Amino acid sequence: MDINFSKEDLAFRQEVKDFLANKYPKHVKEKQEKGISLTKQDMIDWHKSLYEQGWAGYNWPVEYGGTGWSPIQIYIFQNELAHAQCPTILPFGLNMVGPVIYTFGSQEQKDKYLPDILQFNTWWCQGYSEPGSGSDLASLKTKAVKEGDYYIVNGSKTWTTLAQNADWIFCLVRTETTQKKQEGISFLLIDMKTPGIEVKPIITIDGDHEVNSVFFTDVKVPVENLIGEEGQGWTYAKFLLMHERFGIAGVPNQIFSLKKLKEITKGRIDDDLQREIAEYEIELNALEFTELRSLAALANGSHPGAESSILKIKGTELQQWLTDIYVRSAGQYILPYEGPDGFDSNSVPSGPEYSHTAVSRYLNFRKTSIYGGSNEIQKNIIAKAILGV
Repeated sequence: MDINFSKEDLAFRQEVKDFLANKYPKHVKEKQEKGISLTKQDMIDWHKSLYEQGWAGYNWPVEYGGTGWSPIQIYIFQNELAHAQCPTILPFGLNMVGPVIYTFGSQEQKDKYLPDILQFNTWWCQGYSEPGSGSDLASLKTKAVKEGDYYIVNGSKTWTTLAQNADWIFCLVRTETTQKKQEGISFLLIDMKTPGIEVKPIITIDGDHEVNSVFFTDVKVPVENLIGEEGQGWTYAKFLLMHERFGIAGVPNQIFSLKKLKEITKGRIDDDLQREIAEYEIELNALEFTELRSLAALANGSHPGAESSILKIKGTELQQWLTDIYVRSAGQYILPYEGPDGFDSNSVPSGPEYSHTAVSRYLNFRKTSIYGGSNEIQKNIIAKAILGV
């Protein structure tokens, strides 16, 4: 695999830089640089700016409205976005349900949903995990009973990221009780405005409202919202999870965060810290090349396979390691000044700017080794699919 940039690649990188300099929404850019939380509308504006540039489907085939970019172009694009501190491109539509629809959906479903996903007219969320079915996802119990032209859905989903903002949810539901739990599962698209759906927030340890519980009580879902064949949802779910895990590694953002960390710690007389940062950088470089090899395989027409589990494990371990180094680098400054009356709008954290969010990021990133299928489950996948044990 040749990863040297050609003249065309360098010209493309400049095109991305020009876009970020001129068309990256200024109000979003300012908030990102100041570490201010983005609103729902901010995220919509960001995604629509990508669509207007023709880059929303950066990893989609041309035939479905994508860019058809090479692996190197995708690599350059993601790295430039990270360097410019752009918001994350939300994966639920573009990287998860979109590929499922254009791979397994009917032509009518492709015509209906894919343009909306690219234009970000629809905010999607993922209905997979349940209170009793996390890593053991196939044990899910949410039921969908077919009655005429509708499925009647009852059950609940949990850890549903940004469901409070979502217009639609793609769900795994049980349409048949079978002896083998991976069978009898179907893949449904559900409008979040449908009567009988209730979203309740879950506040995480860092104090953020990012995830939710979603409850379904006699929710009527049109039969035409079924993707593919009834009972084949587990096949589609595995396909989606491979795409999800492929992107979880977050290599470009780690590269940018490492650069900031090296600037922060430059000149510090702390051999142990500098040695650890060097060790982390070596591991990150190895992961980067592994991801590039996988991108090259995708460009040749393959889909993400068990190797995405390798990226998921290593990528999330490195993310957690990096946030840990940030916390230790901040030292005593991780403790903000509360003021006499506790936290309020006038409270001023002490220490350098990077220390203000070090603990919240550390706490938030404890989840990375769990979501998308826990790292323990990924090791089982690798053992079975790659090692044959």
